[in-house]
This record gives sequence, C-alpha cells and structure tokens, in this order.
Amino acid sequence: MIDITKHSFLKYFLFGSLYFSEGIEIAFATIIIPIYLHVEKGLSLPLTTFIAGLVMVPWILKFIWGGIVDYFIKYGRKRFIIFGGLLGAFSFFILIFIDPIVAIIPFVFFLFLSHVGVGFLDVSADAWAIELSQEKDRGKINSAMFSGLFIGMAIGSALLAYIAQEYGYNIAFLITGILVILIILYPLSVKDVRIVKKRPKMGSLLYSEFKKKTTLLVTIFIPLLLVSIGLLTFAIPLYMTDSLQLDVSEIGLIVSLFPIATIIGALIGGPATDRLGRKKPIAFFAIASAIFTASLIFANTWLILAIVFSTIGFLRGGYYVGINALLMDITNPKVAATQFSILTGIGNFGELFGGMIGGTLIALLGFQRVFLYAALFFGPALLILYLIRIKKTKEKELST
Repeated sequence: MIDITKHSFLKYFLFGSLYFSEGIEIAFATIIIPIYLHVEKGLSLPLTTFIAGLVMVPWILKFIWGGIVDYFIKYGRKRFIIFGGLLGAFSFFILIFIDPIVAIIPFVFFLFLSHVGVGFLDVSADAWAIELSQEKDRGKINSAMFSGLFIGMAIGSALLAYIAQEYGYNIAFLITGILVILIILYPLSVKDVRIVKKRPKMGSLLYSEFKKKTTLLVTIFIPLLLVSIGLLTFAIPLYMTDSLQLDVSEIGLIVSLFPIATIIGALIGGPATDRLGRKKPIAFFAIASAIFTASLIFANTWLILAIVFSTIGFLRGGYYVGINALLMDITNPKVAATQFSILTGIGNFGELFGGMIGGTLIALLGFQRVFLYAALFFGPALLILYLIRIKKTKEKELST
C-alpha cells in the first residue's frame, strides 16, 4: 500500500485524480444533459434547467453525506470514496435504458442518485485532504484538486459531446460510468491513514464552530459569490444553441476552453493564496470576474464568446482555490467531512440556485440581461468579504 503522507507528489496526484472523476461527471451533468433534454428530447428551456438543477441538489445536501462519513470515521475515508464512485457509475449505466420522455421520474431519480454517489466521493476526498494537509500548503493542494476537476470538465465537455453526436447519448452515458470506475481504482492502492480512531461529539463541535463570527460571514459570502457562475453554467451552452446556432460538438469544444482556462487560474491562484493570504487574491479575481461577466453582452460571435468565457474560467479558477483553502482553514479536522460539506453545500446552493432559475430568467429577460445580473451578484459578495477577518491559526490537533 502507498503511504501518500511521505510523498507530496502522490498526495497531489491522488486528490487531483479524484476531482478529475468529479469533473467528468459535472461536465456530463451541466453540458450534455441540458442539450440532451432540450435539443434531443424537445423539453422547454425552463423545464430543462429546472431538471438539470434539481438533480444536482445532492451537492447542497453534502452535509448528510459528510455526516455519515464522519459518523463512521474509524473506518477511514477511502471506502466511502469507492462506494460513491461505484454508485455514480452504475447510475449512469442504468440511465442508458431510460427514455426521459417516456419515464421522466425514473430518469430524474437515477440522475439524482448519480450525484449522491459523487457527493460521497467528494466529501470523503475533502475530509481526507484536510486531515493530510496544513494551512501553509492548502492553496497548492486545492490547485491540484481543482486542476483535476477542470481537466475532467474540459475532457468531458469535448469528448462526451463528440461521442454523443457521433455515437449517441447512450454511449456517452456508458463511457462516463466506465471512466469513473477506472479512476477510483487508484485509491485502492493507497493506505487509508485513520488519524481519528473514535467517533467525535459532532453536535457540540459543529455548534461551537458555527458560532464563530468568521464562519458565519463566510457562510453568507460563499453562496452570494457563486450565484453568478450558476447562472452562466446552463445559460452559456443554451445561448450557443439558441442565439449562435452552434451544434453540440461545437458547443463542447468551446465550453472545454472554460475548464482549461480555469486550470491555469487554479494553478496561479493556489500558490498566490498561500503566499498573500486568502482575501486579497479572492477579491482580485472576483472583481475582474464581474467585469468580464458583464462583457458577455458583447459576445455576439463564437470567437468573442470563446475569449470572454475562457477569461471568466481563468478568474473562477483563481477565486475557487482561495475559497476552498479558506474553508479548509476554518474547518475543524475532527468533523472535517461534516463541517466542510456544510460550508461547501451552502456555496453549492448559491451556484445551483443560479442554475435552476437561469432558464426562467432567460425566458423572461433574455440572455443579455441575465449576463448583467450575473455580474451584479459579485457586488454584495465583495462587501461581505471586506467584513471577514482572517487570523493565522495554529493547526488543530486531532484526538486519537
């Protein structure tokens, strides 16, 4: 068995690969599924974005999956990573046999279940990363994680879109599940370091953590910041379909530029947030994001859209790693899976809320106004960020 505590590269590779599998599934859920439902099956824009957002609710409910993982903390994190990956993969396999027009409820159920699986994988990987990292290197470990995530999204966007167009959407479902299974084979060879051997008093620990002013302000800041990207997640592919009249393979190629640019932003943002602190890099990337999000109103050709959207991706990578490093800093490792999943679940709520209302706002206001509203959400988020006071803290010791 590989002991990743003795090999920094293997530690970064482990978490990068796990997040890569998440990126594959997120690309499928946010790019392929909306186009499949709207273009292939003829569902309306509001219903398409509502379903696409609804099935991602497990990302808001991460505190449930995290609570389960922490409750059984003495068994370590690895087995929940394997369980989550297999649940997600086999849910995709079942979707091959379900036509959403004939059986929309079973289709939504198993798509929902696939995200439950990814949720277990995600919270377990996060808790493992918190246990095996320190404040001084959390920016870099988040660079590895988000690089893996967005590489997966880039490959998933282009590859799965091509497969869907050339061989059919069912084959794309099949390939997605196979890729996830292949990736989770690596953790099987990694030693699961069980730092905490007894069950923590979760209720009292979580209560004391969330009483802290910094934690409360962060829980307001994160969802406000992420509403904007949620609006764009579904709006951009649909904008390319309805306004620019691009086909699914062209959309996949353009959208794949977004995570590629995000990878670069994450690789730059990670070391920056370790060196300069959390707030300054987050503020810089967020302000620039507001400017470029508003400039989407001028993206009336595929080339302009590709440039602006890629820049937004670069900036998102920068503030994403800063946010996650900040969340790891304020998380108590004794309840890492639960507290961190609550914090990220709240953030995901902001992003998914933006995605779920995106179709309705587009129908009521049009794409141009939605882009402007997406930019405006950065304003209140930055005001909350200004109020957050972050102090350097000693690493919290774990009971054994």
